[in-house]
Amino acid sequence: MTEDVSHELQVAIVKRLNEDADVLALIDDRVFDRVERNGAGEVTATFPYVSFGPEQELPEYADCLDASEIFLQLDAWSRDPGYREVRRIAKAVVKALDETSLPITDNALVYFEFDSRRVLRDPDGLTSHAVLTFRAGVEKR
Repeated sequence: MTEDVSHELQVAIVKRLNEDADVLALIDDRVFDRVERNGAGEVTATFPYVSFGPEQELPEYADCLDASEIFLQLDAWSRDPGYREVRRIAKAVVKALDETSLPITDNALVYFEFDSRRVLRDPDGLTSHAVLTFRAGVEKR
């Protein structure tokens, strides 16, 4: 049975970010699928970090081809005053991932590219947040 393409992409993204010197210098190896929280729902993970957000898969119908375009969201988080640190993290993540050939084996990656970035202050007034969207074209096997 082949692996779900979104899972394969997530594993490859984590590996790439954890191997990138610029990303490591900013967040160490803190790339999370699920961010640590206490019983009250407060984040207990060490800042700054990157986490996976929502994803969307849109099928691309073609004769004899099972393909999709996948939109993945990565979120950068910082408690450093202002936006400087979170913007630096976002820049490093985009540089590490944009138009890269991520190693997936059960499916075929056609392209992986940066789509958009939004930077905002979270309602807590302390946390800076960068929302990064990437697009992946995949042929599923």
